[in-house]
Amino acid sequence: MTERRKIKVLLIDNHPLVLDGLKAVLETFDHIEVAGTAGLAQTGLDIARQIQPQVVLMDINMPKLSGIDAIELFMSELPQTHVVMLSMHDSREYISSSVMHGAAGYVLKDVSTDEIVAAIETVAGGGTYFSSGVFDALMGERADEGSDPLTPRERDTLGLIVAGRSNREIAKALGISAATAETHRKNLKKKLGIATTAGLIRYALDHGIASKVDANSRLPTSG
Repeated sequence: MTERRKIKVLLIDNHPLVLDGLKAVLETFDHIEVAGTAGLAQTGLDIARQIQPQVVLMDINMPKLSGIDAIELFMSELPQTHVVMLSMHDSREYISSSVMHGAAGYVLKDVSTDEIVAAIETVAGGGTYFSSGVFDALMGERADEGSDPLTPRERDTLGLIVAGRSNREIAKALGISAATAETHRKNLKKKLGIATTAGLIRYALDHGIASKVDANSRLPTSG
């Protein structure tokens, strides 16, 4: 049996207690390696250049350089690194700004350890992850659907894309084939004039679209 490859993670938070606690918890998982920690975004970037982490878990409100402003620096210098924002703020403005700057996920600090691990696993695999509280915030501030050109099925598909679902998972949730799910994804991009999945996520955030399909399992879980 092949040994599970470890996910190299860098933690950035200016609160030592949060940093130490998160490091201690994550180190109990055999497939996660906390390769470095930093109290400032700039220091984290310097460390990341050396250790090349797969995932950066970063706070938003930090002195000198905010987490949101640091995202683009990470994306520019370390394009293979995926950034997840770990924040106490569930406002749509923070979430949308994080995604527009290139974050692959947004997790609230009051979620369970399993959900943080699920976020790390998901983005390390190239997906996106938004915690349950983030979805609640988005659904609570939905834009007027009358201005939205999408059909109900397209909205469902887009919501599942935002939830980080693969074509196979979208197909299962909607009762369609994986090929049809891929077609829906391509049609969404064409219809909205958007070239990337990140662009689709930004559109969904701007229009308050989150998945209502298979709501009990809309988020990846571990175990």
